Amino acid sequence: MQDVVLTCNNILWLTFALVSLSLSLIVVRLFGRYGLYALVIAAVIVANIQVTKTVVLFGLTATLGNVLYGTVFLSTDVLSELYGKREAHRCVWIGFAAMALAVIWMQFALWFAPARGDFAHDSLATVFGLMPRVAAGSLIAYLVSQHHDIAAFHFLRKKTRGRYLWLRNCASTMVSQAIDSLLFCFIALWGLFEPATWLQILGTTYLLKWIMALIDTPFMYLAIRVGARTPVVRGAVEQDR
Repeated sequence: MQDVVLTCNNILWLTFALVSLSLSLIVVRLFGRYGLYALVIAAVIVANIQVTKTVVLFGLTATLGNVLYGTVFLSTDVLSELYGKREAHRCVWIGFAAMALAVIWMQFALWFAPARGDFAHDSLATVFGLMPRVAAGSLIAYLVSQHHDIAAFHFLRKKTRGRYLWLRNCASTMVSQAIDSLLFCFIALWGLFEPATWLQILGTTYLLKWIMALIDTPFMYLAIRVGARTPVVRGAVEQDR
């Protein structure tokens, strides 16, 4: 029975990854850059809720949230390719602001004394009570890794003269994900788990993000093709090439 459950987790993770990346294509097609802004806002907030849950994936202990963070890196790479560096940086800061606001709002919600018949407070406290620390780790890791990703993406774009999209997508994302994983796990999770478990979470967190970087490569090509046909993109003036 346990083997069946673990297999289901693995299949569900892969399904979630494909669905999330496919949804990225839809928002690019329908809304262009504004759809990517919305996707990043939603992904950053929800990923920081999902990361509080640990699961077993491929035989190792891991946290959730890695799929949605993968879509964030895909989104900023698509923005970089279609619109330029300035729009990618703007999206990063929009995501940062959204997460900071969510943390502040939810802390106020927890400070209210619950009514006698309330059933939600304890559950909210369990999830969002950790949110300030989780959010601090996430926001620092997010800003550092995303700005590195954008810089690396454009550095490789310049060096390859706009060729080898797969190379700059994978290389910039994989290095940036390593930075993100290390900073986040140290700030948000150190001390919450035994050292051996913490190291396993760090390793699996990066491994899953690394896999996401590979999986999202064909979606990067599709997003560029789909996005280039979107009226919002066709009418835009490219910046910071």
